[in-house]
Amino acid sequence: MNSILSSTCFGPVQWYQKLAHSDTVYLEQHDHFIKQTYRNRCIIATGQGPQALTVPVESPQGLRIDKTEMKDVRISDHGSWRHLHWQALQSAYGESPFFEFYADDLHPFFEKHWDFLFDFNLAITQKMCELLDIEPHIELTEEYIQCSNGDVIDYRDAIRPKHPLPDTTFAPRPYYQVYQQKFSFLPNLSILDLLFNEGNEAMLYL
Repeated sequence: MNSILSSTCFGPVQWYQKLAHSDTVYLEQHDHFIKQTYRNRCIIATGQGPQALTVPVESPQGLRIDKTEMKDVRISDHGSWRHLHWQALQSAYGESPFFEFYADDLHPFFEKHWDFLFDFNLAITQKMCELLDIEPHIELTEEYIQCSNGDVIDYRDAIRPKHPLPDTTFAPRPYYQVYQQKFSFLPNLSILDLLFNEGNEAMLYL
């Protein structure tokens, strides 16, 4: 199976399932940026419930952000989002079984500056694959892929926080979560939730 995926920032479990089970993943870099998607946000579990961590972005001068290709979307340095995101992760997962084990690998993403969102997301993906011990074959698209065919399944609109298209190949299964007694199991959160709670067993879940 080959798949087309949109770029994600610490994408959901569903996204990484496709990485783990696809022969080739075509990572789309020529689609237009869409707000309120996993392109620049991830969703974690906190003591107050699910929380979205959003990377602020900006378009090249003179272009609307929704008319900008993903590869050209820049990360904004407005505010202290890196520090705030890391604090949120520490607060949410500091008591999880594996946060301290992976903290040194992940903290650099909240210290170093990347200019472009796509490059930032790709670096995250490569690090997460290393930590999950999966070796997907990823190819960056050379132009926008209009639609899938019999050899390639398009998940770009199936993996999104709001109004996703059906995905019959993904059925969330419960795993241990820090706040599950308070909120019950929260499905399809950021891959960070699975990693911090399950550690090296995360690959078996995928």
